[in-house]
Amino acid sequence: MQKIFFSSILVTTSLLSIDFAICANCHGLNAEKRALGKSQIINGWTQDKIIKALEGYKYGVYGGDMKGIMKAQVTRLTDTDIKNIAVTISNIK
Repeated sequence: MQKIFFSSILVTTSLLSIDFAICANCHGLNAEKRALGKSQIINGWTQDKIIKALEGYKYGVYGGDMKGIMKAQVTRLTDTDIKNIAVTISNIK
C-alpha cells in the first residue's frame, strides 16, 4: 500500500509543478473542480489571468468567498512560483 501511495505522489509531482500539486488538493489534478464548491473552475484560464488572480489574492485586492483561504495559500509564493503555477495551469488540457 505504501509503495502505491508513494508512486502516486511521484507521478503527480512529476506531471505537475510542486506548487500546483498543493493547488490540486482543492482544484483537482486537471484544475477542473470548484474549490470547496465555491471557486471558479480555473482550467482554461490564461497565464495572465492566473497571475493576476494569484497576485491579487497575495496582496488582498482580489477574490470573493475564497479570498481569505487563498491569501493564506499564496502569501508564501514568490513571483517565480506564481509564474510557474500559471504556466502549469494554463497548459492543462
